[in-house]
Amino acid sequence: MSRSGLHLRPERKGQVAITLAAIAWSTAGIAQRQLDAAPATQVAGRAAFAALALFALVVVTERSGTRRAFAGMGRWGLAMTVFVALSSGVFLLSLSYTTVANVLFMQAAAPMLAALLGWVFLRERVDGRTWVSLLLAGAGVVLMAAGSISAGAAAILLPLVMTASFAAVIVIARHRREVSMMPATCASQVLVVVACLPFVNLGSIGGGDWAVLAALGVGQMGLGLALLTVGARLIPPAQVAVISLLEIVLGPLWVWLAYEERPSTATLLGGAVVVAAVVVQAWNPGRTARRTQRTPEPVPEAHV
Repeated sequence: MSRSGLHLRPERKGQVAITLAAIAWSTAGIAQRQLDAAPATQVAGRAAFAALALFALVVVTERSGTRRAFAGMGRWGLAMTVFVALSSGVFLLSLSYTTVANVLFMQAAAPMLAALLGWVFLRERVDGRTWVSLLLAGAGVVLMAAGSISAGAAAILLPLVMTASFAAVIVIARHRREVSMMPATCASQVLVVVACLPFVNLGSIGGGDWAVLAALGVGQMGLGLALLTVGARLIPPAQVAVISLLEIVLGPLWVWLAYEERPSTATLLGGAVVVAAVVVQAWNPGRTARRTQRTPEPVPEAHV
């Protein structure tokens, strides 16, 4: 085999890992539509299974350093825990009030909002291309919000809270790289369970709900994060961002095929604008393969 073929192998593995992660994340909507449990019970159930799966992942990766990984999170780790808990919990809750497409397209705007938060609070420089992506994302979000007015305030506010909290996670992860995402994400799911416990109604859980909740927690979240962890270390962040857009395409497609849940025209138009914003921000012809040698620890999707 040629040396060039050997050189490309890690990159191809990274691309496959991120593709599989995006497919796993995209199942959230179709799985949630199968649940009979009350919204708060859905959120707590998925978080409980996710916490178990993520704890197992931390043990496998940290081994004897598991306790130290949790104990060493510090205040920024705790802040990340809170924001991941908020974004992941509100993500599943949002699916009970609006379409899968609306939630996923809104979520796609998080990286652009993170750039804005970094500019406002950390005085980060924002280049012209990022400003263009910010304007596009803002226009797309406005279009989607306008199309969701008839569905009620929750259909607008919950996706916005989800997106803003995940944007905060991105900012913390970028500027506090000493904070390990794995323990923080695991702890966040424990926090979600504790916060939802007063509102849990076990009587609302249907016969097949436990299996669906387990699939959401272990497969959609745990497996997705594990694949992201592998893939993001092998390919540049720009590739991760673009390949992850597969989730935005597949998520609404699954529920449309299974339940004929058709997004509104405003959601589709706004979503297309947001996706264009992601591509504008991620695309950089000057980026080279050397960036794959060392990348920051990845941020989990609030598909979390």
